[in-house]
Amino acid sequence: MRTHRYAVRTVWTGDRGEGTATYRGYARDHVISATGKEDIAASSDPAFLGDPARWNPEELLVASLSGCHQLWYLALCAEAGVVVVAYEDAAEGEMLEEAGGAGQFVSVTLRPRVTIAAGGDANVAMALHEKAHAMCFIARSVAFPVGCEAEVVLAE
Repeated sequence: MRTHRYAVRTVWTGDRGEGTATYRGYARDHVISATGKEDIAASSDPAFLGDPARWNPEELLVASLSGCHQLWYLALCAEAGVVVVAYEDAAEGEMLEEAGGAGQFVSVTLRPRVTIAAGGDANVAMALHEKAHAMCFIARSVAFPVGCEAEVVLAE
């Protein structure tokens, strides 16, 4: 068994001059960084006074699930001889907010649309989504269901 560690730095950049003196008086803006990578400009969801032009943690969670599934899927296809020529996912997450403000994700649904090379086996390509889901580090780590509504098409 191997252990992997991931270090990120989050710096709040939303002080408008008086810190958090009032709930509405500060911006939720922050920057997420890691050594050797471009910064991610982030904020909270606009529903929580965030900047809609910046990524929010909820979107990043959905993106992490989508990206992890994609990377596992592509690797499994390469190993199985399934030639993927295009991959896109329209993933969506659902979060419930409770009356007191706390909340949690209740589901994420991945909707990958995969195009495989002409002559490829669409049944094998479809089956590999289940294996990718079972291998995905992020999906295995969350406490809510992650569904996958995949579509596989043959290139013309």
